[in-house]
Amino acid sequence: MHPHLHTKDNVGCEEVMIALEQCHAQGFMWKAMGMCSDAKTELNKCLRAERVKMQAANRSGRSEKQDKVRQMWKEIDENS
Repeated sequence: MHPHLHTKDNVGCEEVMIALEQCHAQGFMWKAMGMCSDAKTELNKCLRAERVKMQAANRSGRSEKQDKVRQMWKEIDENS
């Protein structure tokens, strides 16, 4: 598994990652014949769900920061 996948952000997918690693450890032919496809699909679904959660959190944080900046500019304009 790629090192960047094993981060604190993907803790919810750790079990699925381990299952895929174990499948890949069974050998090249096992992977080549598509025996790990289900595990890979589940990992993709899990990682996507984690990314969607992070995006939602980032959006809400961004709007709060934008409101704060707008308020600061409003105060600056009023005092000028």
